[in-house]
Amino acid sequence: MEKENRKPYAFTSPRQYVASEPFGMYGALDLNLDKTKRYTYADYLTWMDDMRRELIDGFIHLMSAPLRRHARTLSKLYSRIDTFIDQKKCICHIYFAPFDVRLPLQGATDNDQIYDVVQPDICVVCDLAKLDERGCVGAPDMIVEVLSPSTLKNDWNYKFNLYEKVGVREYWIVDPKTKTANVFLLQPEGDYDMGTVYEAGQKAPVSIFEGLEIELNEIFEE
Repeated sequence: MEKENRKPYAFTSPRQYVASEPFGMYGALDLNLDKTKRYTYADYLTWMDDMRRELIDGFIHLMSAPLRRHARTLSKLYSRIDTFIDQKKCICHIYFAPFDVRLPLQGATDNDQIYDVVQPDICVVCDLAKLDERGCVGAPDMIVEVLSPSTLKNDWNYKFNLYEKVGVREYWIVDPKTKTANVFLLQPEGDYDMGTVYEAGQKAPVSIFEGLEIELNEIFEE
């Protein structure tokens, strides 16, 4: 992609949105669960109701159905990436929520030692050994979160820090309201770069795939 298509952030730093605060409760919680307790994936597997939840550092984050614009943007972006994978016969799988991604820290993969379980809007996994019948164990190569008012803090703060920590190579934060895609790439030292924002009318490259660029006008069209 030509350099003129890349637009740096207009504000001082995208990390002004990224909190260093400790993980904690977010959103309404199940009334029957201890609000002061950290849970594990082993606990997660015992919750047999229809609620969608994520665990971040062991704390519950409830999830709600996406707004129409959110769902439309997600569907179009998923379709563009999935088509590319099929056409190029890439050895990668793409999934959309709800799809459980377990993110063990320090190699602890037992169910009662995993405190982070997320359901990204889109994730791409190219190491197929990370896949099992319950989802993915370990960092996907790419994660996309599509913002909504209820998830903005979560996606910019808690998940940004978590995805960086576990080594997700490419993290997109897509905002249907402003029609922008904020793209962060993991650097050799283990931190995300300062990020690049792409706007409607531009093409955003998917760095994990050579030759794939997303026409943002297409995914944001009504």
